[in-house]
Amino acid sequence: MHSFYAIVPAAGSGSRMGGGLPKQYLPLLGRPLLWHCLNTLAGVSRIQRVALVLSPDDAHWRDAAADMAGLRGLQPVFTGGATRADSVKAGLAALRDVANEGDWVLVHDAARACLSVAQVECLIDTLADDPVGGLLAVPVADTLKRADTGSRVVATVPREAMWQAQTPQMFRYGLLCEALERFPAVTDEAGAVEAMGLSPRLVAADATNFKVTYPQDLALAAQILQARRDAAGD
Repeated sequence: MHSFYAIVPAAGSGSRMGGGLPKQYLPLLGRPLLWHCLNTLAGVSRIQRVALVLSPDDAHWRDAAADMAGLRGLQPVFTGGATRADSVKAGLAALRDVANEGDWVLVHDAARACLSVAQVECLIDTLADDPVGGLLAVPVADTLKRADTGSRVVATVPREAMWQAQTPQMFRYGLLCEALERFPAVTDEAGAVEAMGLSPRLVAADATNFKVTYPQDLALAAQILQARRDAAGD
């Protein structure tokens, strides 16, 4: 039996949101945005530890720490880097004392606040015996256009077999360490694994697991989370 761990890189500034407060600390239903995905990961019983990778000069964690108290298995790590890959590698280093080569690591975006326990459980159940690993993703439903530098359409891209990548992305500890060491210039962990000649598996999720990127996304995330609370009677 292999163990499961999670890494949440949260060392970025979220500049596209505007304002002075980093995106991961923006308020969402009375909690920092970051809290929501951490609470979900803490609610997955098979995940033993969650390495939260923060910037070494994070000035906002102290104010948010009280909200994070009580989240099972949370391990803040103040060694985040300039890139996503740097921060994920810092999280892998923080897990070195407990993780074996064959253990699973789930890497999740801090800004995907609407992740559900059911989505994580589905990912784990689907990939637990997979030889490579994989990621949550959604089949592309809209027509895709390729643009030139002047924002003019130059081609319509066939959407068949196209998927939009999400997180968590789940790979073996040893494989992920090697992939990110060899191919650090990637936008996600699956890209590094693909660069090694492997084919991660796509696990169908849904559009609620979106990434909060722009100010209007906060309102949508609040609606989704509140609807879940209402349905659960909370």
